[in-house]
Amino acid sequence: MLQRSLIKLNSSLSKNSNLHKSVTLELTKVSLVASLYVVVTIMFAVFSFGVIQFRVSEMFNYLALYNKRYVVGVTLGVVFANFLSPTWMLDVPIGGMATFLVLILCRCLTKNIKNDLLKIVITAIVFSLSMFTVAAQLTFLLDLPFLSTWLIVGIGELVSMTIGGILIYLVSKKIDLTK
Repeated sequence: MLQRSLIKLNSSLSKNSNLHKSVTLELTKVSLVASLYVVVTIMFAVFSFGVIQFRVSEMFNYLALYNKRYVVGVTLGVVFANFLSPTWMLDVPIGGMATFLVLILCRCLTKNIKNDLLKIVITAIVFSLSMFTVAAQLTFLLDLPFLSTWLIVGIGELVSMTIGGILIYLVSKKIDLTK
């Protein structure tokens, strides 16, 4: 009887230990992506904010196509990085929420598509179009013309997403990003 109880206890402890390791690994991966987003944004800060944007860190948006955990990691990275923005008071809440919603939208739009390159193209286009949120902030705060600002920011996003998409695609051929 005592032996059976000890075996059950050991089995239960083992399951809890595995659960703890799994949660820790998930949090580590989310934190790593958020941190990478912030660091890359800071490294290229001169191009990361303003009307002419080339935010290299946007390449991490593609990770959300491989695993939903990265929706949280990228969103947190955007929120933290946007505290460095000259327009942070709007950029933090609006940029964070827009990123979260667009990542969810891209996951929904591409969930039944098997071709990774097509997923990347769709995601790049959707993110580029979503730059109306940045254009609206810049129009409101800096009194810039909305449509031309949207076009300029959208083109910058498309270029950075295209380059980032190629990089993430190549990485995905060497590393299983779904795990």
